[in-house]
Amino acid sequence: METKKQQHTGHKSHAACIACGPANPVGLRLKFARQEDGSVRAAVFCRREMSGYDGFLHGGVAALMLDSAMTNCLFSMGIAALTAEFNLKYKAPVIIGRAAEVSASLVSDLAPLYVMKAELCQDGQPKVLAEAKFLKNIFLKEGE
Repeated sequence: METKKQQHTGHKSHAACIACGPANPVGLRLKFARQEDGSVRAAVFCRREMSGYDGFLHGGVAALMLDSAMTNCLFSMGIAALTAEFNLKYKAPVIIGRAAEVSASLVSDLAPLYVMKAELCQDGQPKVLAEAKFLKNIFLKEGE
């Protein structure tokens, strides 16, 4: 049986991104893979350097991961967009020193407005949820 290789998302003008940029030496370097249903997922290990309170992931880092997931979901559809509105719900602490998964999907395409949702899960449980609106990035030149 042949295994299908998952393709990672990204955008050439996003290479230095603190969350997912491969050219950022101090970034998280999240690698999002497009899923069959059109969503994206990335595994992450919650390192001590990502702490807020001792033992817990900093809420801003969680927000960064979720924003990146939604951005990369749009990249996987060939869309470069900017976050216009961002709402978070912290359901439970994310524990440092353990693996987690971040995922995102498109809720509605109202181009040039895109409504997205994302979640950060640990041990199969949703810990942080996000909903956001993105606007097509008009600041990029055609073809970027």
